[in-house]
Amino acid sequence: MSATEAGAVQQQGRRPAARRAAVLAIATAVAAVDLSLKAWARGGLPAGGFEAGPVDLRLAYNPGVAFSVAAEAPPSVVIAGTGLVTAGVAALVWMGAPTATRLRLAAFAAVLGGAVANLTDRAGDGVVTDYLHSGWWPTFNLADTAIVTGAILLVLSSIGPSRAAGKHEARR
Repeated sequence: MSATEAGAVQQQGRRPAARRAAVLAIATAVAAVDLSLKAWARGGLPAGGFEAGPVDLRLAYNPGVAFSVAAEAPPSVVIAGTGLVTAGVAALVWMGAPTATRLRLAAFAAVLGGAVANLTDRAGDGVVTDYLHSGWWPTFNLADTAIVTGAILLVLSSIGPSRAAGKHEARR
């Protein structure tokens, strides 16, 4: 192997690590911001909340997962289930980050950061702290928003290359 080839192999070896580190850093930032807002909401929001425009600030606790699914389940079961899902997301991010587009990396970071934040919040007392209320949608938090936004970005990143491939195939 020539020095040039060895350098290229070494660069490829660093790239996956750097991409994974970037996703982890952004996911950590998403989780930190959400957990900070949850702490503020628990200690700083007045009992009735307050209007803040299209989204009011109102404190609520969700013992279940999305839309209070499994709210009646024992907290240990919900924590274990969300822990397994979060671990699965982390594994998919780990495997996918080396070849992902920037859009997909952002999606990975948002989903992972939101999942980790909600799991961390739930681990303490079995409930997730929610603080954003629209009036027409269940009360939610920044982590929920990150998960949904990340999921939408994952869908968009999946259909983008397909269109490009389809256009490329049509030209042949």
